[in-house]
Amino acid sequence: MIIYNDTVILEDTVEQEWLEWMKGYYIPAVMATGYFSSYQMLTIIDSPNDGITYCVQFNADTIEQFQQYYTKHLFKFQEEHQQQFNERFVLFNTLMKTVD
Repeated sequence: MIIYNDTVILEDTVEQEWLEWMKGYYIPAVMATGYFSSYQMLTIIDSPNDGITYCVQFNADTIEQFQQYYTKHLFKFQEEHQQQFNERFVLFNTLMKTVD
């Protein structure tokens, strides 16, 4: 399984707005692309960063599915995130593979 992980460090003042946007728009839109089979949202309890840190992990069955998402959708979603929460967050991505 391939796990695409967005880690987002938010300003405290934007947390509720961000959560509503993620749950009401972003996650459903990413899942609607059909490239991911499931997702989970986590918050980091002991983050050393200022602000609040969340991880959103999207699970794809194959690397090819992720690559299709990357090519067709990733930059559009990142731009929408930037427009919605301009300079009130830091975002970085990781791509992982489960080990059997």
